[in-house]
Amino acid sequence: MINVALPKGRLGQKVYDMFEKAGYPCPSIKEDNRKLIFENEEVGVRYFWVKPSDVTIYVERGAADIGVAGKDILLEYEPEVYELLDLELGKCRMAVAAKSTFRDNTERTLKVATKFPNIARTYYERESRDIDIIKLNGSIEIAPILGLSDVIVDIVETGKTLKENNLEVVKTIVPISARLIANKAGFKFKTAEIEQIRDSLASQLKEKEEK
Repeated sequence: MINVALPKGRLGQKVYDMFEKAGYPCPSIKEDNRKLIFENEEVGVRYFWVKPSDVTIYVERGAADIGVAGKDILLEYEPEVYELLDLELGKCRMAVAAKSTFRDNTERTLKVATKFPNIARTYYERESRDIDIIKLNGSIEIAPILGLSDVIVDIVETGKTLKENNLEVVKTIVPISARLIANKAGFKFKTAEIEQIRDSLASQLKEKEEK
C-alpha cells in the first residue's frame, strides 16, 4: 500500500482527480461522508485527508509515503522530505506588500508582519536588511494600515484583498504551487511504486502543456 496524504479542500480534490486519472482511483472518496481514510486494495493505494499545513508532518514522520504540500509550507518549515514534482496547481506567489505611500528608510529597522517568519527572515537576510518580525496568524493586511508594521510578507493570489485594503505588492519573493513530496525512508523501500505515480502525474502535466 502507498499511503497518500491529501490536503483538505479544493486543492486536494484537484490533486485526487490527477491521481485518479493516473490510474489510482478510490471511488469511495467521492461519496458524501465524513470519512477521512479511503483505500483501494486493487491498485494498492490509501488516501487520507489532512489539514494542508499538516501534510508535511505526516510525510516526514512516515505516516504517509507521499503527499501534496504547498511550496510555502516547504520553505517555511523545511521538513526532511524529498520534493518530487511541481504539480502546477494552486499557483500564487509569496510577496512583500505595503501601502502605496511606503518608502523604505534603510537607516531604521523594518517592521515585517507575516505568517511566514522563516521565509521573511531568509529573504531579508539575503537583502542584508535589518528587520523586526511580527508573527501574526490572522488577516495580516491590517498590520500596515494600523501602523503595526511597515510591510507584510504573505501569499498573494489575485491581489484583490491587497487592493481592497489599499496595499500593493512591492516585491515578489518566490512563486508558490503544490508539490508532490515523499518520505525519505519510504522512498527507499517503495522507489518503483512512488516513481510510477510521479511519472504518471508528470505525463499529465506534459499533455496539458502540449494542448
